[in-house]
Amino acid sequence: MPDPSPVFGREASSRPSRASLRTAVVWDVLKDALDRRVGTTGKAALDVLDTGGGSGNFAVPVARLGHRVTVVDPSPNALFALERRAAEAGVADLVTGVQGDVRGLFDVVERGAYDAVLCHGVLEYVDDPAEGVRNTVAALRPGGALSLLGAGLGGAVLARALAGHFTEARTALGDPDGRWGAGDPVPRRFTAEQLTGLAEEAGLSVGAVHGVRIFADLVPGVLVDTEPGAAEALLKLEAAAAELSAFHAVATQLHVLAEKPA
Repeated sequence: MPDPSPVFGREASSRPSRASLRTAVVWDVLKDALDRRVGTTGKAALDVLDTGGGSGNFAVPVARLGHRVTVVDPSPNALFALERRAAEAGVADLVTGVQGDVRGLFDVVERGAYDAVLCHGVLEYVDDPAEGVRNTVAALRPGGALSLLGAGLGGAVLARALAGHFTEARTALGDPDGRWGAGDPVPRRFTAEQLTGLAEEAGLSVGAVHGVRIFADLVPGVLVDTEPGAAEALLKLEAAAAELSAFHAVATQLHVLAEKPA
């Protein structure tokens, strides 16, 4: 079966793409979790649910591993793009797109039917993040894994400060939702403790927490694009720092991997 990593722009013959710098940590953790689940269940093909999966940035690579993926997304345009991307990747038979959202998840999918659930970039936009996590957990089979990715509070504060917007940085730091002002396009941000708390309150056992885009969003693009070896070195730096809790506080995104009791 083909290695799905080229979807993330990580071909061996070229430098990592901007997309891979932002997704590589999550992808590596997710792939390992799926491999472990295969070993535990003895099933070659898992059932994976991607809530808010959009055009398939993760769903298509997961399908290229041979797993069956259901993507739930409220946008018809995103689902159309998903269908096209899956067809181009040769996995149209393994990817199903369904219009819906995490709040009404069980209007469109079955409870307890999935070996893994992806909830990436969803909790920032729902009215009740705790309800969203509970629904994703209810979609899991016993022993299933939840991949949870949310916007990080510390990364936003640091980014606003480095851009010279000190008042906005302070506003975000003190705001209950981590917003820097009325023009902030992100409705809600999280600390690592908040995300892990949501998972644990929903009955999951947290296995790992990773900082994502710790440096990638702060390093000038011209440096990464022009300096020989810079992209590869930055990718390795992101991976090395991802598990260190000291860097979680400044990550643009936070990733939590948790499991449902067997």
